[in-house]
This record gives sequence, C-alpha cells and structure tokens, in this order.
Amino acid sequence: MRTSLVLALLPAISAFQLPFKLPFFNNHSGQQLLQPANTTPRVAIIGAGAGGASAAFWISKAKERFGLDIEVDVYEKEPYIGGRSTVVFPYGNTSLPAVELGASIFVKANKNMWRAVDEFNLTRRDFRDEKGMGIWDGEKLLFTASGGWWTWWDNAKALFRYGFHSPRRTQVFVDNMINKFLTLYSPDAPKWDNITHLSTTLGWTDLVSQSTSEYLRSEGVSDRFISELVEASTRVNYGQNADEIHALEGACSLAPTGASAVEGGNFQVFEQFVKRSHANVYLNTSVKSIRQTGSDRWLVDSDRGSESYSAIILAAPYHSTNIEVPSEVSSRIPPQPYVHLHVTLVATTQPSLPPQSLSLSASTKVPAMLLTTFEGARNGGKEPEFNSLSYHGLISEGEWVVKIFSKKRISNKWLSKMFDGQVGWVLRKEWDAYPVLPPSTSFPDVKLQPHFYYVNAFEPFISTMETETLASRNVVDILLKETFGGSGICGPEGTPLNDTAKEDYVFGWDC
Repeated sequence: MRTSLVLALLPAISAFQLPFKLPFFNNHSGQQLLQPANTTPRVAIIGAGAGGASAAFWISKAKERFGLDIEVDVYEKEPYIGGRSTVVFPYGNTSLPAVELGASIFVKANKNMWRAVDEFNLTRRDFRDEKGMGIWDGEKLLFTASGGWWTWWDNAKALFRYGFHSPRRTQVFVDNMINKFLTLYSPDAPKWDNITHLSTTLGWTDLVSQSTSEYLRSEGVSDRFISELVEASTRVNYGQNADEIHALEGACSLAPTGASAVEGGNFQVFEQFVKRSHANVYLNTSVKSIRQTGSDRWLVDSDRGSESYSAIILAAPYHSTNIEVPSEVSSRIPPQPYVHLHVTLVATTQPSLPPQSLSLSASTKVPAMLLTTFEGARNGGKEPEFNSLSYHGLISEGEWVVKIFSKKRISNKWLSKMFDGQVGWVLRKEWDAYPVLPPSTSFPDVKLQPHFYYVNAFEPFISTMETETLASRNVVDILLKETFGGSGICGPEGTPLNDTAKEDYVFGWDC
C-alpha cells in the first residue's frame, strides 16, 4: 500500500516602496493626471499578492526577450507585498523564527514557486513532522500516526481502519489530477480566456461539478476514508468539508507530499517578483475607481490621484476591493463568498497538548498536529472547536509556537484550558482566507472588457499561491498579444525560443 497520500496530511513583513515625485497634469475635465497621455504604454496591476507580483514579473520577462517598451505600476492597499502570504514574529521579536500567518506551503509540482526559490537564492525548508498526526471529531481521536517515516504499526493501523483500496484509489485520483496540472508548464501549455473552457480542455468538468465526497464515492472510496483522512485535509487546507468543496480542490488539498516553505516567509518570493520586474510600486495606496475613457484607455483613481493606462490587470478578489468599475465589468464577475477564518498563534511551554484538555485518559499521547472531521457533528455529536491545531516547532529553549485555524474566535479561557495555563504570547488574525468552493460548472471570465483582465477568475477553480502565478502568466500572455500586438511571453504559438525543451522546462521561465 502506498502511504504517501496519508503522509501528505502531515504539516502542511517586510516590504519596500519606491518613492515617487511625478509632476501633475490636468486633463480636459480638470482631473489630475500624473503624466501626459501620449507617453510610453502603461499597465496598471491592482494588487501585489501572488497574482499581481508575478504578473509584473511575467511582463518584465517579455520585455527582456522582445524589447517591449511598457511601464508597469503596481497598486497595493496594504503596506507590504505578498497578499495572503505574510509572516509574524512571536512576541514581536524579529530575532525569533518567523511564523506564516497565511499561505504556508507549496510542493515540487508547483513549478513556478519552486523555480523562483532557486532563481532568487532563497532557502527552502520542508514540513516533515516527526511528532505525529491525529484526527479529532470533537469528542474522540479516531486515528493517530507517529509521523515522520511511518512505522510498520502506522501502516498496519491504516490498513485495518481504511482497507487497501480506498487509499490506493484516492492516490490514483490525486496522481491523475497532478499529471494534468503539469501540462500547464509544458511548451504547448493551454491558453484560456474563460476558466470553464480550461476545465473542459483539461478534462476536469466532472471534478468541478461534484463534491469531493460524491466523486470519491463514485470511484469506490469508502465513506470512512472520505470523512476522516480526506475531510481532515480539506478542512485544514480550505476550511471546508469534503461534502461541500468541489473534487478538483479536494484533490489539491490531498496533494502536498513533500510540502515546503521559504525560510523566513513565502512572501519573499513575491517581493522578488516585484523587485526584479522593475515596476513602480505604490504601497498603502487604495484604488477607488477604474473608468474607461476611450476604446483603449482606462483611468485609475487612487490615493495618488488619477492616471491613464493602456491596460488593467485586476489581481485581487474584486468583491473585497470596494473598487468602483463600469457595470459592463462588474456584471461579468459573479459574487464570490470567502471562508472567514480565525487564525490564532500561541506560544506555550507545553511540549504537547495535555490529554486532559481533550478529556482523554492521562496515558494518551496527543499528536503534534490535530486535524478534524465534521463526521461526528453530522451524526449528532459535538462539532470540533477548531479546524486544525498544530505545533510548529521551537521558538526558543523550552517554548513552542502553535497555530490554530477555527471558524470562530478562540477565547483566552479556552486557550488556558487547552494548554493548562501555560500560554505566553497570543496573536489573532481574522481574514477571508479561501474562496468558498462548491461544485460548479460556471466560472468568471478572465477578459472582462478589452484591455481589462481578471487574475482572480482562477480562484473559484483552484486557489493556491502557485495557481495565482499561473493565472497571471496566462493573463499577461493575452495582454501582450491583444493590447500590444506582441507574441506573448514565449513567442509565436508559445513555442520555446531555445532549440529544445529540457525535461525541466517551465513555460514562462525557459523560453
């Protein structure tokens, strides 16, 4: 039996701002413009998270290859680059290890993230946990594993509880998804202006039109395996149950074998994308409206004033931005709800969770990572008070940091009870962490209007740091061809410019 699927469930603000001192000009209506309209073609990127940062980088790659003369402005309302990828430091002490507050992991199949870490001389660290994993239903531990390289006893327990066929069939399901996903990096990677079309091209219509539970059940996977190991994964990665989230994203949540992160924070990848793009960056700058002023001109109103652009790349969830856009644009972006997640970080001197905090016998060894299932609540039991609770290593001698994901705010009283009063630093963060991803066959368009493109159209399909970089690469390819009459990022028809595509070829990087 292959154990990589179950192993995959184991754990899994620095910024810069360019100064600006540009003269103001007035247009015919008296509005302030930051430059005359007849200068170098300009592109506005709204958002400096994974999508916006990588979009700036992809444009710069095309500029290098083809000598394009395009100026890029990146607007970001926050004071940092990285979006939902950001870190904090225990006790606010930057000499202690950084802790990811948002997007935490990527895998080798995520070729843009993996390549960026190597190209930018960053350091990868893996997420292998030697202290074990358990599945909690709110009242009892259903399954535990020792972690690290599984013992024969872990394998025996898994076989006894889940049988042979369910893990194997689920692994085939995940492997098939990954193999199709990897075609997005090939020399003939598909292009798309509509996510529904891409889904059809990749043969994923059945995956997005059914819940993870429905699809796996149809493949002969047992209800127990789905409601425990699969649901534990969808809850920790996307805050959604297996019978709620579509099967494509369910497969993604099961795929992080060999999960890695950047030492010091994944946000560094996106800082480097922007830095190396040589784009103008305006942090702490909110965009208020985007208006069309001609067949090929867009006016961006922001905290800085108004500026005219040849094209717009919206790289932020539209309904969360409060940006006013023409009705012709807004009508093509359906509402997208997000999972409102509570993240609680705790420093504790407890090396593991005391068993009495879960009403378990004193002899019980509680694993370092507790994942959860909703199955007990479905059957009339108690719903777990958290989606996941995991130890993330020592921050100093005799003190550990713990990360908790939950639907509701975790109180100080609850923390004190869980850690037997041994709680030091606590940090809470609420945010709309992931899109709600029910089964669907209809997705937003990528091209909203001529020269107006939407990176986050990809999020209801797959939501990861990596897929934001893929979505932005596709948007930039369309933009370069349609707005500037270029050949895209990699030349005509996406043909690699080098003689032959290497085995480790990555479209966007290697052409």
